Amino acid sequence: MKTPLLRRNPFWLALSLVLMLISGVVASAVQTDAGGVDIEDMRWETASGQMMSALLFKPDTATVDNKAPAIVVSHGWWNNREMQDANYVELARRGYVVVSIDMYGHGNSSYLLNDELTLGGTGMYDAVKLVADFPYVDQNKIGVSGHSNGARAANFSVALDNEADTQLIDAVFLVDNDPTYTDADGAYTNVYGSRDVGLVADQYDEFFFRGYDETGAVVSLPRDYITSPNAQSFLNFGTDPADGETRDANQFYSEDGAVRIIYNPAQTHPWGTISKATVADQLEYWDEVFGTPTPIAAGSQIWQWKEAFTALGLVGFGIFLVAFTRALLGTRAFAGLKSDLPKTIAANTRKGLAWFWGGLAATVLFSGVSYVWLSQQPIMQGIAYNITPTIFTQGAVFFIAAWSAINGIFAAIVMAISYFAFGKKNGVNLRDVGVLPGWKKFWHGIGLGAVVVTTAFAIVFVMDYFFKTDFRFWVLAVKAFEADKLWIALLYVPFFLVYFVANSVAVNGFNRFTMRGKEWVNTLLLAVANSFAPIVLVVAQYATFFISGELIPGFGGIFSIWLFPVIVILAASAVISRNIYRVTNNPYIGGFINAAVVTIISVSNTLTVIYS
Repeated sequence: MKTPLLRRNPFWLALSLVLMLISGVVASAVQTDAGGVDIEDMRWETASGQMMSALLFKPDTATVDNKAPAIVVSHGWWNNREMQDANYVELARRGYVVVSIDMYGHGNSSYLLNDELTLGGTGMYDAVKLVADFPYVDQNKIGVSGHSNGARAANFSVALDNEADTQLIDAVFLVDNDPTYTDADGAYTNVYGSRDVGLVADQYDEFFFRGYDETGAVVSLPRDYITSPNAQSFLNFGTDPADGETRDANQFYSEDGAVRIIYNPAQTHPWGTISKATVADQLEYWDEVFGTPTPIAAGSQIWQWKEAFTALGLVGFGIFLVAFTRALLGTRAFAGLKSDLPKTIAANTRKGLAWFWGGLAATVLFSGVSYVWLSQQPIMQGIAYNITPTIFTQGAVFFIAAWSAINGIFAAIVMAISYFAFGKKNGVNLRDVGVLPGWKKFWHGIGLGAVVVTTAFAIVFVMDYFFKTDFRFWVLAVKAFEADKLWIALLYVPFFLVYFVANSVAVNGFNRFTMRGKEWVNTLLLAVANSFAPIVLVVAQYATFFISGELIPGFGGIFSIWLFPVIVILAASAVISRNIYRVTNNPYIGGFINAAVVTIISVSNTLTVIYS
């Protein structure tokens, strides 16, 4: 007889597929401007001898007889080409030809060489060379724009363009990274020449727009940037600030036919990738310097619909992981894993609740303390920033994976203490609650998890093939990837397995019971507990930043930013593993699925550096 959960499962499975399909259809309609923009997924060998991946957006209005301005856009470090979706959607629908690149080391482009960080402008200038040969592009209106290290790539590209026999870049728009202010001798200069240059300088940028004295001490904060000598020199076209006039934000300044402008919004560094105001600034700037081929007001933006529907697809993807697992339990291959709803552990005694809350508090506290501690260790910083050569060529992933494994080990220790000091004496049977399912069921469950993960990502590839979309919200993305990422994933999946398996065992084998007679309250509490430490760290970091203008000393901005997707992932993992456990009495299936999915998400959305 089917349990109530399995009887309802066809609805949830159908819903997940419908959500993912609607996500692809609507997101595609938005980014193609309902068919008015053609999209091509490009791969080519560049002039630097590297393989580059990019998305080309060509409006129907751009033709050989009606050439259009072209803009090469780039994501920041540890991201990929899809992170520029707000810009390429809005620029393309206004008639610009747009190429959104995977910088070298990112996405599907060649790996980045540690001693050739500026190669081909990290790929951007190589893309400019390609765009300059497009017959439907106006050769006198080619621009570059990037966020964070994508803006650094724009600066690299300008330097290469300055050395070229024929200059190709006509205008630059930098988002959340400093312009080049001085020459090799430290004197203020105008490296951009007669090019138009715009800049978005966030008042709460975690990394840039600070002033330093000769000793390296900070003398001005990002929120004071517009009055700093660097900003004033930039707005005065490289003039020494002492010799220039005082200039303001959000105003165009002209000299010899070129313009400069600084936008100075009260937002953070990662916010710049998903900010309506920053997109509007970008659109205003390109309209000023190139003229918009298809005039649409800068405030009239539709990219948010794409973001909303790719987020809807992300929800559908999560539901699918559970619903498809349940559906497979009805097949001959996996019917043996189906189990009656296991009994909840009776923890509603004073002593039982003390052990529950004590263990929860200990793991939450350890999670937060261990994260801050790891972020302050020089060896971890060296690996995370790909400074220290190791086999872990994705340093950011290694940092999160190592932290995960440490917390998994700690959780296992807490569970062992709890079991031998309390649970075993009070009727907790590890076999009954699925902690000891037997090797046959264990490996059978891993096989089920592998089928689920493979099928889920097959759907992602189908969405990419037909719609050129993925499932994402801001910095959390499930996307298509090249086969090499699977080999990279093998390095990291053991770390994530330690955490997600331990977490699933804790959530289901030790901490599952009813609260106020309802199990879902317990599930919600455990989901919040999973994410509580990262939430506290992020809130503490940004409350301090907004109040004082600076970050918490010793806890760098990037380590806070890396926690944004972690908050969602950890909460969702508790819900996913609980719902799979309720029909299998096997915590290892959900733990394996969560670990595999998180590993693939991590290695396909970051930077890969190889050492020469």
